Amino acid sequence: MNSRPAAPEPAAPNPAPNLAAPNAAPNLAAPEHDPLRSTPRSPEPSRAEPPQGELLLPDTADTEALGERLARGLGAGDLVVLAGPLGAGKTALVRGLARGLGVAGPVTSPTFVIAREHRPLPGGAGVPLVHIDAYRLGSTGSDIAAELDDLDLDTELDGAVLAVEWGEGVVERLSARHLLVRLDRRPDDVRTATVRWVERN
Repeated sequence: MNSRPAAPEPAAPNPAPNLAAPNAAPNLAAPEHDPLRSTPRSPEPSRAEPPQGELLLPDTADTEALGERLARGLGAGDLVVLAGPLGAGKTALVRGLARGLGVAGPVTSPTFVIAREHRPLPGGAGVPLVHIDAYRLGSTGSDIAAELDDLDLDTELDGAVLAVEWGEGVVERLSARHLLVRLDRRPDDVRTATVRWVERN
């Protein structure tokens, strides 16, 4: 009796092609949601550093432009102290601060009211600007610190940028540090400025 030939064994399926690059290093990166990894802390927001050295400000527009530039590095709670003689451009610089922060109202010297608050406009930085002229503080022989307390400046400073003309040696105690802007006027009528952060001792 003739035996039937055995059926051929089925061919093994071809292995799936390896699409990885040859000699590729294994992926040792931690999984995206690894519960053992701590969540990294968000970096603290950086404040723009003020320009260094003596700055030349040939006209009022340059002084205002410097104020606008400085405003980009300011936020609620910051104290700006403006020092310099009459006509050096302190109020012009505050106008630039106001433009950079995007607050309402014309900025003029607040000498006769001592302090003026400018509220934020839509689309601005959302931070009010409190503009103070400290020239008359203590002019009647009263204690300057007491006058500052009467203005509630500590409360204002918590939620606003505070810019103080004639404030050097007067208002530094309001904050642990302040931005000192020292302005001067040369004989050729060109203004100069130096800007630096000062830590309270």
